[in-house]
Amino acid sequence: MSLPQYLYGSLIVSTARTIFFTLTVFGLSPMCGAQVTSSQYWTLAQETHNYVVGNLLTSYNSYENQPGSSTAYAWYNGSQIYADAAMTQEGDTRYAPYMNNTYAWMGNLWSYTPDGGYYAAANIDGSGAGGDQYVDDNSLIGLAYLDAYQVSSGTQQTDYLNSAEAIANWLMQSGQWDSTYGGGFWWNTQKQVKPTQSNGLAMQFFLRLYQITGQSYYQQWAISIKDWLECQMLGSNGLYIWEIDSSGKQNINFTYDNAIMIEADLLYAQVLGDRSYITKAENIANSLNAVLWNSQTDVYEFNTTDSRVNTTWCVWASQSLIRLYQADGNATWLNYAQENIDFMNTYLRNSTTGGYYDYVNSDGTGLDTDIEGVDQAWMQRAQALMALYR
Repeated sequence: MSLPQYLYGSLIVSTARTIFFTLTVFGLSPMCGAQVTSSQYWTLAQETHNYVVGNLLTSYNSYENQPGSSTAYAWYNGSQIYADAAMTQEGDTRYAPYMNNTYAWMGNLWSYTPDGGYYAAANIDGSGAGGDQYVDDNSLIGLAYLDAYQVSSGTQQTDYLNSAEAIANWLMQSGQWDSTYGGGFWWNTQKQVKPTQSNGLAMQFFLRLYQITGQSYYQQWAISIKDWLECQMLGSNGLYIWEIDSSGKQNINFTYDNAIMIEADLLYAQVLGDRSYITKAENIANSLNAVLWNSQTDVYEFNTTDSRVNTTWCVWASQSLIRLYQADGNATWLNYAQENIDFMNTYLRNSTTGGYYDYVNSDGTGLDTDIEGVDQAWMQRAQALMALYR
């Protein structure tokens, strides 16, 4: 499968068709602002943000990857923008300055070469940017920028969209997609593996860009990614596999891979009008529940070879199931999403500091007390979304 070449055009968008991907995706209305702020999950999201500000935010407006670290990772900072955009979208404008200030810092990570793209890491002051460039990092940052675009105005809004389109240009022009294994994006510039998650995030990103701008080349990229994923990465158990590398297909199933694909299919249904993809998303969710849901402790496990629970990789399923509930109105998905978050609040949250630890066994034992910035961002975001309904 080869992807046709589409001209990118100007990075400056003179007119954008702002068709928003709102939280009322298929006609379901979330709670009003007063109800959101009275939710226990909104309180927890706020407390998580307070922990981040007190322990990870630097004077440069970057976020340390761990407390006391001198390094800032691109996708950790992008995830925090994503989390603050969710809070802002729900009407609390106090979070917008954090979002905008970190966006400005992100310019330190940009590769000022013809293709562009974000590097993986830099020092917290923005110096020393380097390392590989990752498709998943860049796609997730692009999604965060499009969320921030939705809650911004004026020049700031234009900047977010221009930056998102610049990321798309890197994806399209940098050679990260090629014909190896029939198509698909490589994970990073080392070009050693092609994973589901990188391609699923890129699919989401191109769909949302098409939704906002109406540019047909974004649509064509999204369709080509979808076709490759369905052809190469969808397993017989109804779940997407981990990756393809030189040794063949790695048939491990990860919770977050399939959470990403639930959202990708829902966006495909919404943006391109093919409602059969709601059913496809439901089928992934049912398979995810059959394979990776621990019914004894009510939580999603990391993958089919590692039953631990991680506050980023596993809470991703809660976000996706909230999106699925918004699409089909089946409250069962919301129940799974809530129980998954509740497990993490019970076993992975430090109730004194409001911060979250990295891993725990799915029975609640064996707590790994490492603190990662990305885990805070994803717990903040997931709970802000849950506060819309519970």
